[in-house]
Amino acid sequence: MRLFSGDKLLVATHNAGKLEEISAMLEPYGIECVGAAQMDLPVPEETEDSFIGNARIKAHAAARAANLPALADDSGIVVDCLDGAPGVYTADWAETPNGRDFNMAMEKTWAKCEETGAPRPRTARFCSTLVLAWPDGHDEVFEGTVEGHVVWPMRGEAGHGYDPMFQPIGYRHTFAEMDPEKKNLISHRADAFKKLKAAFEKE
Repeated sequence: MRLFSGDKLLVATHNAGKLEEISAMLEPYGIECVGAAQMDLPVPEETEDSFIGNARIKAHAAARAANLPALADDSGIVVDCLDGAPGVYTADWAETPNGRDFNMAMEKTWAKCEETGAPRPRTARFCSTLVLAWPDGHDEVFEGTVEGHVVWPMRGEAGHGYDPMFQPIGYRHTFAEMDPEKKNLISHRADAFKKLKAAFEKE
């Protein structure tokens, strides 16, 4: 694995919350994180049908544009009785003319589960793929997952996205019912981040 040896990392996101989360994680390593929005970089079109593919598009586009190592992620929920949907289209299922509506997306997801007649519990997992790319075209991939099942009705007010309908294995609460700090310790993104940190360890 190629180790990150610089002191500045471009985080290929226009999401301020995600930038803050990653910056905090890498602070102990003395790495300055800058977001794509701060550098006025365009958002590339995500044309792949996999989390790895779309994360690579974002990471490599940012690394080339800024001539800096760049980190990007792609994530979503995979529901087994829906043959893996919504998957890479998780955010797309929430799109409306007035912005994203995840309550609508969850209702749609559960309705489709009901149409299949699949027995409960209806297994699912959250997936997160992080890609660290360099301007020379090299990249390293780090994947994280958390297993669970989808539930109905939605439960909880914390979290975001599909958290109110996802209950991780071994827990009685949905992600949206959990204290955010507890959720962040067991989430798909936390799993991927644990693996990513190896790239920042000095030999």
